[in-house]
Amino acid sequence: MQYFVVILVSQNMAGVTSYLWALFFLGKNIGIQLSKEALLNFTYITLLIGLLIFIVTSIRFYILLIKGQYRKGSKKAEQRENMEYLLKSYLPVIIAGSIGVLFIVPFLIRNINVDLLTQGFEPLLVIILGPILFFTMMFVLPEQLILLYCKYRFEGFNFYMSGHLKELEK
Repeated sequence: MQYFVVILVSQNMAGVTSYLWALFFLGKNIGIQLSKEALLNFTYITLLIGLLIFIVTSIRFYILLIKGQYRKGSKKAEQRENMEYLLKSYLPVIIAGSIGVLFIVPFLIRNINVDLLTQGFEPLLVIILGPILFFTMMFVLPEQLILLYCKYRFEGFNFYMSGHLKELEK
């Protein structure tokens, strides 16, 4: 139950809150003149991109789990030890996330007003980083859910009260 609460808190603090801040800054008209339709389109598209990242990452994990790539001594375990191979492993999700970033930046450039820059860099930073953090948390969520499932399903994923990892069943 504790890990479930950690997932909820981390997703809400880093993903949802930062995304909502970005939407509030966009809707506040602080130098960015958006119509209601444009703001709704931005919201729908960024939520769709977040869902796409979640789905692509989930499919990736499912395929790797079916192939047994996360077992001890597997090829995937060796790749995790070498950071240079991680980029190739996450390439589909990086592509999906990059599409989101490539949508946000031109959208902001087209709709930004010079008045926003006179108010400081903070609003622009929140508007750009909010969706990026949201996309990052959508990337992390499938892994968190898999670990939560493993904690409920397998005793070896849990710890004793002393802090030592429980033995795997034989």
